[in-house]
Amino acid sequence: MKVNKVLFITQEITPYVSESEMSNTGRYLPQGIQERGREIRTFMPKWGNVNERRNQLHEVIRLSGMNLIIDDTDHPLIIKVASIQSARMQVYFIDNDDYFQHRQILTDENGEEYDDNEERAIFYARGVLETVKKLRWCPDVIHCQGWMSAFVPLFIKKAYKEEPSFRSSKVIFSAFDDEFKQNFQDNLSDKLLLKGIEKSDIDNVISAPYSHEAIYKLAIEYSDGVIQNSEKINPNLIEFAKSKNIPFLEYQSSENYMDAVNNFYEEVWANSQE
Repeated sequence: MKVNKVLFITQEITPYVSESEMSNTGRYLPQGIQERGREIRTFMPKWGNVNERRNQLHEVIRLSGMNLIIDDTDHPLIIKVASIQSARMQVYFIDNDDYFQHRQILTDENGEEYDDNEERAIFYARGVLETVKKLRWCPDVIHCQGWMSAFVPLFIKKAYKEEPSFRSSKVIFSAFDDEFKQNFQDNLSDKLLLKGIEKSDIDNVISAPYSHEAIYKLAIEYSDGVIQNSEKINPNLIEFAKSKNIPFLEYQSSENYMDAVNNFYEEVWANSQE
């Protein structure tokens, strides 16, 4: 077994948010992979509807305190943690007063999508990666799930590629049939620029208007493997993923899912060594 450590960067995990295909995957896949002998770390955003008292979240002071600059504005990074006792699994939460406190996942109480969702996703991706660096933990596989994690593959392959924690990491992106319909703002490519990332790294793959399909394509472009996590997803994404000549795991029934994903990690690792 070449893959020993798996980092899950997840959009939703039940019981912290309502049950859905994505939140159930976020809850049970890490447990299943851990039970198959791999070491895991799991992250999700600290959405405003996560009940901190009921779920016993507490801040990890030694990991908090960093400021992340997004669109020329400093945003403090707060790290919280909770445990799912029945799964012997810790969950780290990325929090920030501007992006997550008192705010839901995709839309506000009136069903309107937040106009800064791209900044929230950028903050989440960078917050996870900076926290993993502080943990001095080196994942063999980084498994990204949902639109909130879609910028992680780009960051890993370009901005963080020389970081010791991620130098050997392989990135897998799970594509879901989620409810994201909004276009991101037209200056998205400017907000994504970090040391190591050029505008061409984005503009050669996608262009404005930056739709749900576009950001998924950006994630796929910089991933080492792709999983079709929903039975029905945008066929353009399947075609795009298969055109990249990287390992692609088609939709799996629930009884086969855990073992199929577990084996897929080894397939992606082996493919990247060829």
